[in-house]
Amino acid sequence: MTTKSKRTSAAQPTRHHLNVLGQLLKYIPRSIVNATAARYGVDSKARTFSVFSHMAAMVFVQLAHALSLNDVCDWLRLKVRAIAGLGMTPPSRNNLSHANKVRPAGFMETVFWKTLEHLHRCEPGFGGKRKGRLLHRFKAKVHAVDSTTIELVANCMDWAQHRRRKAAAKMHLRLSVGSFLPTFAIVDTAGENDNKRAREACAGLESGEIVLFDKAYVDYEHLHDLDVRGVQWVTRAKENFKYRAVRNLPVPAGGRILKDQIVVLKGTKWQKLEKFKGWTLRRVEAMVEVDGKDKVMVFITNNVAWSARSVCDLYRARWEIEVFFKQVKQTLKLSGFVGYSANAIRWQVWTALLVYVLLRFAAHLSAWGHSFTRIFAVVRAAMWERLDLLGLLRSYGTAGGSFKILGAAHSAWLPGFEKIST
Repeated sequence: MTTKSKRTSAAQPTRHHLNVLGQLLKYIPRSIVNATAARYGVDSKARTFSVFSHMAAMVFVQLAHALSLNDVCDWLRLKVRAIAGLGMTPPSRNNLSHANKVRPAGFMETVFWKTLEHLHRCEPGFGGKRKGRLLHRFKAKVHAVDSTTIELVANCMDWAQHRRRKAAAKMHLRLSVGSFLPTFAIVDTAGENDNKRAREACAGLESGEIVLFDKAYVDYEHLHDLDVRGVQWVTRAKENFKYRAVRNLPVPAGGRILKDQIVVLKGTKWQKLEKFKGWTLRRVEAMVEVDGKDKVMVFITNNVAWSARSVCDLYRARWEIEVFFKQVKQTLKLSGFVGYSANAIRWQVWTALLVYVLLRFAAHLSAWGHSFTRIFAVVRAAMWERLDLLGLLRSYGTAGGSFKILGAAHSAWLPGFEKIST
């Protein structure tokens, strides 16, 4: 045997007693599933279609990009021998439809958070702080808060009525910029303004941490409360932002930082409130290149110690959450839902987030060096194969070097920020 053939055979993954789908489901402890089912009372109502089978079927929906309930049920019925060893039973169309409608989606939400916590305990390095000049400069935890609209094809969903003859759901998410993993999420209708969810999205933040969000989440009373709690924040100012400059901070001549000011809110409403008296904000005005043209952007923050460049860099880091939304919406099954009720939509969204975390965990264990889209494609193609998942991921791919699993930064970051001079 030649050296080349030895190297090729050594790279082949070994056989496993479970298929790839089963190995992925093993990352979810059965104790968590059983305890959560008992908490929500769904275990006592499950007869022929167990709660675990329901959850596993919805995971399969994500990996297979199943088109409909019939597609899911027919596929799993044909693979009955492959799923028997996993503890799954193939559902009928009515069973799966009824389960999605009546079994509380809170079950799937709780399983997601408890599984994520379990994976962190098993592998403390999972979701560790990523390397990068920006994150290295800021020792505190950095969070990004934003929402994404999930369009629903059926316009008969009264609960999700968004615009005339349209229906949509919305996911509000808090993402840890350091680990690129969710730390809070709400799935609701798209009719509410984002700032009505700002307090919930930031409720778990601790003193000293940093949160970034766009101007849709700006609520000055909430921003003041964050300041009182010791949470540092950066956002963009709204167009109708009224202020009075208290002090102008020095800015370098000829740079792209135009103004750096300490300001107070201006307006009768804020002057009447006792807690806003003496409350100061920092306003940074910078020239940013957007689509090849220079555009003036105004940022506000409660931190006066950072340089103006750091304020701009932090807001640029907020675009990491846009990369996250792009990954999950383009890769996972977050369109063409297999249920029409609000509960069924939430089941599918929470399962998508769970599959994302499971794939990221497998990527961490195997030191996967390619994109998230590629690992999804590999797992999807090998779903029914009895191959060692981690061995498969370690041996997959022909290109050398290392690639970011988080996507290319230039595809989401605001161009031109690197041109801002200090």
